[in-house]
Amino acid sequence: MPILERIRYAVREQDYRISAHANEEMSEDYLTSEDVEKILLSGQIKKRFSRDPRGTRYEIAGKSTDGRRANVVCRFLPSQVLSIITAFVEEKDRE
Repeated sequence: MPILERIRYAVREQDYRISAHANEEMSEDYLTSEDVEKILLSGQIKKRFSRDPRGTRYEIAGKSTDGRRANVVCRFLPSQVLSIITAFVEEKDRE
């Protein structure tokens, strides 16, 4: 299954975890878990970070529920749970 499909499947099945770091970053940019889900379900892969020894990370770019451009960085854990590492609004859309 292509990686974007795997990510979307994990979101639809609620098989993901938001890290403490992601929660802090989301709070700073007024993002919610609904925003993260929307970005992951409708966005596109912007970058792949494949040199991380903990596993490939994916930066998904999309729009938040209020239309701001935002990114979510995630990876699959060895348990196959999707880990949300961070989420942030793009600089040009910050208020």
